Amino acid sequence: MLYYLFHWLEGTGFPGARLMDYITFRSGAALILSLFIALVFGRKIIDRLQKMQVGEIVRNLGLEGQMKKTGTPTMGGVIIILATVVPCLLVGKLGNIYMILMLVATVWLGALGFADDYLKIARHNKDGMSGKFKIIGQVGLGLIVGLTMLFSPDIVIRQNHEIINATSNEVEEVIYETENIKATQTTIPFVKENNFDYAWLTQWAGDHAQTAGWVLFILVAIFIVTATSNGANLTDGLDGLAAGCSAIIAVALAIMAYLGGSVIYSSYLNIMYIPGSEELSVFCAAFIGALIGFLWYNAFPAQVFMGDTGSLTLGGIIAVLAILTHKELLLPLLCAIFYVEDLSVMLQVGYFKYTKKRTGTGRRIFKMTPLHHHFQKAGNSGIDALWQKPLQAIPESKIVTRFWIVCIFLAVITFVTLKIR
Repeated sequence: MLYYLFHWLEGTGFPGARLMDYITFRSGAALILSLFIALVFGRKIIDRLQKMQVGEIVRNLGLEGQMKKTGTPTMGGVIIILATVVPCLLVGKLGNIYMILMLVATVWLGALGFADDYLKIARHNKDGMSGKFKIIGQVGLGLIVGLTMLFSPDIVIRQNHEIINATSNEVEEVIYETENIKATQTTIPFVKENNFDYAWLTQWAGDHAQTAGWVLFILVAIFIVTATSNGANLTDGLDGLAAGCSAIIAVALAIMAYLGGSVIYSSYLNIMYIPGSEELSVFCAAFIGALIGFLWYNAFPAQVFMGDTGSLTLGGIIAVLAILTHKELLLPLLCAIFYVEDLSVMLQVGYFKYTKKRTGTGRRIFKMTPLHHHFQKAGNSGIDALWQKPLQAIPESKIVTRFWIVCIFLAVITFVTLKIR
């Protein structure tokens, strides 16, 4: 809204009106606004949740300090959503298709998570919305994003090409196609020009290879949204863990969006140029500010939990950001924390069922899942698990900090891989 107001003022010669034309200024403004909203209004929302007695229901799993969290206000994800959406509405280009999709994703998954939290509170137990309804909601969002990228004329790319010096065999220049194209290309590490076309996998379809490529891309988008959203949901088990990891990942995606939306930086780094995607930097800035503001209250010991309202939304936002910037195949490295949490639960359940069927007694791989709880529990304490180390339980705050460090390392490695070819 303010963007269009300043754009109108620019025509009247109003001093400073052109500032809104700069993506860096609007990103900074979005960051400051979101941080202010999360800190100031977040406190009011927490107080309101306490008065409404919207407290977390905690199961006794034998973890140190776990039962002390009973009654801590939940549904704090509302703070993150509010602090993200409002700044985007104020300083974002609301006609930009990338901004529209991000706002839709935020509200869509926010509503899904809110419904799940509401049912938990209404039923006074941990059983909220049925898992299949969550999956349907996540699949629906992936389908919306994929189809919009297929049919929207505003979502295009310009493919990069290297000019190689025949004598030195070095890259002399990176050039881009003169026209925007709609393609099923994405970014992958370790290969020339970092580009991969999904249509390459569907060459068997002959003349319909490109169409089949889009079908494959949409299926990948659905899988990425579902896996990342659920991964963030499972990671949200310790104070500040999911919010901190998400903030680190969001910083990496913000940089990628900014670089990919500038033809100058894209050419310098030899990456795909995506016209219009620089607007995602504004959204990312608001998202990062909201997460940092939320961490003010969510850091150990937490004064509020985000609940599914926040955790489902965080993973969905990260997934859609990566898909829109054509970086979804980098997520297995960038979001490895989320996916390892996913995988730990699947392995634990699968191995337990397998051993119970074979021997009559179910065995475990980890002391407890999701994986972060494995480190909270002492080893050799009567738990029949293949992996008992560490033998001593690690304090919650130390586990969170170490996961943050790993997440930072993964973000750095993700960028490094783009230059290793």
